[in-house]
Amino acid sequence: MPEGQSEPGASVRLAEVIGALSIATDLAMGQPMAFMLRSCAISVELGSALGYEDAELARIYYQALLRYVGCNAETDALAAIFGDELVMRRDFATVDGGNVAAVMRFAARHISRAAAGEGRLRMAGIVAQRLLAAPGITRTAFTAHCEVVQRLAERLELGPHVIAALGQLYERWDGRGLPNGLRGEAIAPAVRLVSLVQDALAIHDVHGAGDALAAVRERRGGAYDPRIADRFREIGAVLLARYANEPSWDEVLQLEPGARVVLSDDRLDRACLAMADFADIKSPYSAGHSRGVAELAAGAAARCGMSGAGVTAVRRAGLVHDIGSVGISSAIWSKPGPLTATEWERVRLHGYFTERILARPAAFARLGAIATHHHERIDGSGYHRAARGNALSAGARVLAASDAYRAMLEARSYRPARSRDEAASELRRDARAGRLDADAVAAVLDHAGDRAPAASRPHIAGLTDRELEVLRLIARGQSTKAVAARLGIAAKTADNHVQSVYAKTGVSTRAGAALFAMEHGVLEPAGAGVE
Repeated sequence: MPEGQSEPGASVRLAEVIGALSIATDLAMGQPMAFMLRSCAISVELGSALGYEDAELARIYYQALLRYVGCNAETDALAAIFGDELVMRRDFATVDGGNVAAVMRFAARHISRAAAGEGRLRMAGIVAQRLLAAPGITRTAFTAHCEVVQRLAERLELGPHVIAALGQLYERWDGRGLPNGLRGEAIAPAVRLVSLVQDALAIHDVHGAGDALAAVRERRGGAYDPRIADRFREIGAVLLARYANEPSWDEVLQLEPGARVVLSDDRLDRACLAMADFADIKSPYSAGHSRGVAELAAGAAARCGMSGAGVTAVRRAGLVHDIGSVGISSAIWSKPGPLTATEWERVRLHGYFTERILARPAAFARLGAIATHHHERIDGSGYHRAARGNALSAGARVLAASDAYRAMLEARSYRPARSRDEAASELRRDARAGRLDADAVAAVLDHAGDRAPAASRPHIAGLTDRELEVLRLIARGQSTKAVAARLGIAAKTADNHVQSVYAKTGVSTRAGAALFAMEHGVLEPAGAGVE
């Protein structure tokens, strides 16, 4: 079927959107693809064995798929402490968070690895300093994860019980968890069950079923609800063996308890927006990027004469084009200097990851066919496939030009933002050199020129002009001290502004503020002359 000639939203189930997000979350957690799908199948079967009815099984189903969707929050802070946060998360999945000695050994090992190459005394100082900082950083990160996943779940209209459970991600049966230290049956059943299953599955994948069952036995009454732990010890070996390999996509969809929700076109648009923000919250440098690319690409596609359905497909592809970036460490995205050859090869994979995340359902695969080409170039100099010429559809050409232009307007860890004129000149040079499509470039620049930013914006959530400035800065990863320096105010005054922003926007973390700023479109890139 020709690109843009179908209805991109045709017959997409909510469970399919969540399934695609779960694949992205696997990458963001350093786990193999389909880890969350496997945990979902095991969790639903365990819940059925425990006698849970369909309403609770549905909550378990979505908890298993969505549990870590907020994990992109604060990844730059985690990477600053531990280095590659993907490796750190993969390894931590097998550690008992209630065992202080084990956690400290784990932290010291990863900090030492991140500081490799330093002299012995220098490394000792780095390890000591970061070990002191780590508890505060991780507590903030875990709180942010809960806040972000709850906000995304609200936007996906998942219901109050699912949303509440997603705010309890790191709670433990013994009350020693985060973010609120809930204890026992104050923790939602879906949280108690899925936490155990995902821990056991992670240990199984590294050490085998015997160690997984032993860990459940040891953590019974600590991390885990004794009743759930006992039932898992009875049937866990069978479940782990059954789902040692990836279950089929259709098998997981068939497991969904209760009514199957098919998304309207409008609701699919909102789901794509949620996926965009999930990807962009990975780095302060990318906040708002995908929304900006989508708006620019849609306008340019219309100027190129594409049909209404084609424009819709390009806009949605723009929203989800960078979702594969979650599979690249923030230590790479935030690196201030040149990348090594190995790091560059990792970056080149993010287009491939986007393609794999969007491989199913068919409506997403059509978007993925456009989105995965956003770094390709007509002369074959792009990545990840080095596609060229007629292999790149009209939509892919528009998206590539839109992404290149928007990215140049945004600051990166290794360069400042470029001005609109500088970005336009660079885009035209790429068109003359045969790297970008000349018609697509002209359409992008025409659309960008017609949407010059307004001098002022309406106030949002009662924020003052100064608070809006503060919101933009903290959404871009600036500390309170940096906000004070940037605005020429006292640190105490800056902190008062930050707290006021949090109160008015209903968030409690920088990541929550960043998500709010993206949702309300206040993060125009610096090069556009707004911030």
